Amino acid sequence: MDAYQMTSQALAYLGDAVLEVKVREYLVTHRLTRSAALNRVALSFVTAQRQSEAVKVILPLLTEEETDVFKRGKNSHLTPPKSATLNEYKRATGFECLFGYLHLKNDIQRIDELFRAAYGEEIARLAEQQEEL
Repeated sequence: MDAYQMTSQALAYLGDAVLEVKVREYLVTHRLTRSAALNRVALSFVTAQRQSEAVKVILPLLTEEETDVFKRGKNSHLTPPKSATLNEYKRATGFECLFGYLHLKNDIQRIDELFRAAYGEEIARLAEQQEEL
């Protein structure tokens, strides 16, 4: 099946898992595993609020096709959790759709690029904190 033809719900579902693995991969490969609060650190990357902020960083970097996939996810009919506003949740869903789409296209390099762009400040902060431990 063509990745572009998949529903936004399916892409977001997959993208959620892609992002979760990407965060865990980053934490493990950068030796940020010594902290007893590893799950808390990982969660700081994948909350709707944090993903919504990440979208603001990567939007100018997206191709027309990627922007379209993001918008499809963002414009889905959604009911936000109590922990996020409707707009945050919509942006986060679009963000997850994009990562699910890129995964289905097997564009690992683009996933890595956008992940680093989206979370660059967080990554730098965590690296500094790890050095202090």
